[in-house]
Amino acid sequence: MAGRADIAERIVELLPRLRRFALTLTRREHDADDLVQGTVERALGRLDSWKPDTRLDSWLFKIMQNHWIDQVRAQRLRGASEGLDAADEVAGSDGRHVTGVRRELQATLEAVLRLPEEQRAVVGLVLVEGLAYREAAEILAVPIGTVMSRLSRARAALELALEGAPEPRS
Repeated sequence: MAGRADIAERIVELLPRLRRFALTLTRREHDADDLVQGTVERALGRLDSWKPDTRLDSWLFKIMQNHWIDQVRAQRLRGASEGLDAADEVAGSDGRHVTGVRRELQATLEAVLRLPEEQRAVVGLVLVEGLAYREAAEILAVPIGTVMSRLSRARAALELALEGAPEPRS
């Protein structure tokens, strides 16, 4: 088995991808950061359960998905509810093109955030992280057909939501 320090280094390299998936799940930066931290803590505490012949990223995404489900359940039990925070602006230079791209990106982000949680998770894993349907199915603990169905519905909903979105000018 690879050394603990080697695995920890590989986990650090995966932090940007973990954060993107966490943002997809939580919709808010500070919650995403907390989710990433909790995921890494759980992973480091359970390194003995990771099999070196499996993908480390998939293992971490699964831990994150399960940790998120635990948090949502706990929040429901507490009855806590908060509004959505505004998404950060995309960095860029001034100009009409940048403004158009920002509007399109903001519209896309808002459309993704309006998707049901199950569809957001599939979009995050398959479209953002580029995982195969089979890997996403394993992480989410659902059949591959469910992943395909959720992704199809998500794409249709996004297309419908973005039909009226302004296109950026070149």
